Amino acid sequence: MGNVFYFTWEISLMENLQRVMPGWLMSGISQFSLFGEEVALILIMGLIYWCLDKRVGKYIGEIVIIGALWNPMIKNIFCRRRPYMDNENIDLLRMIAKDADKYDVAAQGFSFPSGHSTNAAALYGGLARLKNDKTWIWAGILMILVGFSRVAVGAHFPTDVLAGWGLGLFVVFFIPWLKRKLQNENLFYWILVMTALPGVFYCRSEDYFTALGLLIGFVLAMKFEEKYVNFEGTRKPLEIVLRLAGGGVVYFVLNLALKRVLPAGDITRVIRYAAVTFVMMGVYPMAFKALRRR
Repeated sequence: MGNVFYFTWEISLMENLQRVMPGWLMSGISQFSLFGEEVALILIMGLIYWCLDKRVGKYIGEIVIIGALWNPMIKNIFCRRRPYMDNENIDLLRMIAKDADKYDVAAQGFSFPSGHSTNAAALYGGLARLKNDKTWIWAGILMILVGFSRVAVGAHFPTDVLAGWGLGLFVVFFIPWLKRKLQNENLFYWILVMTALPGVFYCRSEDYFTALGLLIGFVLAMKFEEKYVNFEGTRKPLEIVLRLAGGGVVYFVLNLALKRVLPAGDITRVIRYAAVTFVMMGVYPMAFKALRRR
């Protein structure tokens, strides 16, 4: 399943990287992929949204989730197979979906554009745009390291990474511009959801349904939090640690429980991620007031 297309120089570059880089260096480089993965995104988003500045967390959430949603919608148009799937001299040195076969395209996702690169550009680029200072230097370094790691481990072609960066940076500037133009948050969220729904008819990879669930849960959580919770941030170290630790426990337990209760499938995947996002961003912050009183 999928299409095979690439430039010759991409294969040569990837083969040479995997041939000349010693194992310890490749292992170190591969760890930079973490900065574009779910755990890092949750930790950074949690720190910002739950603790430091709720409004900034909301802004970053809109950007990152739309980037994560539009990425698989583009992937499922081009349907580009990952480089290791059709080139025996390229190994996959870091699994995408660890609980599935590496040749399972539905689980591992398509290759173009790179989701990790999109996530990194959206998250770190979004923070840099907000700060508007030398943060762009650090954002650029992280984006480059994440993208390079995806090429080095055989998960993406270089052009996948370039396209991922482009998509992430486009979202960083387009989403805030659209929100300013509309000046109506409800309409803004409806438009975002409408841009996502066409993917239901043609997307075949799990990452699309994951991101669709994230968007639905996020929109519901923002409305719920604004009306019923309205929590305050904190700069107190102990409160920050407790909020992050509690969020990690809630996420792990809820995600595991829903996995066991709900049958496997695209729709149930949407429901699971929508429920987890709604609880994490809308319901869980209700505990902060109780914690503060204690």
